[in-house]
Amino acid sequence: MTVLMTAVIAILALLLVATASLGAAYSARAQAQSAADAAALASAVATYPGVGRAPPPAEARRAADLNGARLVSCRCPVDSSLEARTVVVTTAVDVTLPVFGALEVRGAASAEFDPRRWLGR
Repeated sequence: MTVLMTAVIAILALLLVATASLGAAYSARAQAQSAADAAALASAVATYPGVGRAPPPAEARRAADLNGARLVSCRCPVDSSLEARTVVVTTAVDVTLPVFGALEVRGAASAEFDPRRWLGR
């Protein structure tokens, strides 16, 4: 009976660790995605010269940092034309999971900015 109880306790402990790990990974994924969304929106407007406080990658980095992530990539070139443009950013959040160790969770987002609509034309 003692061996059976020990096995049951070990299985329950394993399930608890696995559930905690999945929860932490899911939370990191949501954080990385939220940061990517914010970074894409912040950098999209900054692609139009003179609008952002800083260049688009700096705006994306700032938004990612404020959301607890780091900017991995930003495809957000400055464009002085009135044509619509799309920016694409990738962010990452590092999380340490019990048993599994360190994991990098990424989020990606894109945002379109149309200067004509923004200027009311």
